Amino acid sequence: MTTADLLLHPVRLRIVQAFLGDRALTTGALREELSDVPSTSLYRHVARLVDAGVLMVVAERQVRGAVERTYVLRAAAAKMSADEVARMSPDDHRNAFMAFVAGLLDDVDRYLAREDADPVRDGATYNLAGMWLDDAEYAAVLHDLVRVLQPRLALPPGPGRRRRILATVLLPGEDGAQGAGDGHAHGPAGSAAP
Repeated sequence: MTTADLLLHPVRLRIVQAFLGDRALTTGALREELSDVPSTSLYRHVARLVDAGVLMVVAERQVRGAVERTYVLRAAAAKMSADEVARMSPDDHRNAFMAFVAGLLDDVDRYLAREDADPVRDGATYNLAGMWLDDAEYAAVLHDLVRVLQPRLALPPGPGRRRRILATVLLPGEDGAQGAGDGHAHGPAGSAAP
């Protein structure tokens, strides 16, 4: 099974997303977060991710005669290699992107279903921006994003910190007339940042 086949299954994708942010979860905690997934299905997909080295057992304890395992995500194993991405067909990319978007839609639905959901207070935004960049300028943007985000991705959970999910999509746009509008479309919190 390729990494894409492993990770882009809708349930396995949600399991991986649940671990983002250096979280350690038991199957019980995972079952609470993914309560719409039948337990037998959840356990089967967790086992598949463990067998593939994407999830790793970091603790075990006896609970009422059963072994409760705590897992963490091995982030490096949860990514497709550049070679694997290069071998993907346009249909493979289309399917991968649909799984990605479906995961985002599920995350948004679960967030908005919470009684305390407040997109403005929580800084929940979605933005679309158009930029005119040559290849060197684009590379500089990517470098700057990594420089800004990398230290924050390494921050552990702690007092006052909330887990926040950042999803990025960078696509080449169609070349059109320059200078029309401000190049931004905004989500509910109204941030103009791309």
